[in-house]
Amino acid sequence: MPTVAEATADFLAQRRIAVAGVSRTAAGHGGNYIYTALKKRGYEVFAINPNADTVEGDPCYRTLADVPGGVDGVVIATSPSAAGAVVDDCIKLGVNRVWMHRSFGGGSVDDAAAQAGRAAGLTVIAGACPLMFGARADIGHKCMRWVIGHTKAKPTAS
Repeated sequence: MPTVAEATADFLAQRRIAVAGVSRTAAGHGGNYIYTALKKRGYEVFAINPNADTVEGDPCYRTLADVPGGVDGVVIATSPSAAGAVVDDCIKLGVNRVWMHRSFGGGSVDDAAAQAGRAAGLTVIAGACPLMFGARADIGHKCMRWVIGHTKAKPTAS
């Protein structure tokens, strides 16, 4: 079982990342912020929203299965109630890395979905934000990582 540090490093070492739960209207949506920030950091990022054709001016895919060539990892930025369906898709498609986004509050973490993914052999990071980790984390996200690391909102991985 990987530690949180190992799981986050492995996730961020991948190049093709999908963000499930981006919105057609960017304002106030964490998924859109993650999507654009990962693009700026050089990742090949794919927006997933079953109700959108474009997000942030880029093509948007309705399902993970629609992404040409597949992805190496998925950031879930949906409501917790939708996280299970995304994890199920990851299992079916062989996507072995899942990150359920959460900064403060509930975020996208669904404990049952995390357990199901782990039982199927996926590495699931439940909590925190991928922008809090890695060499290119900005000062605001580094501060959030420190705060979250000292609260009940600390991410888990396995």
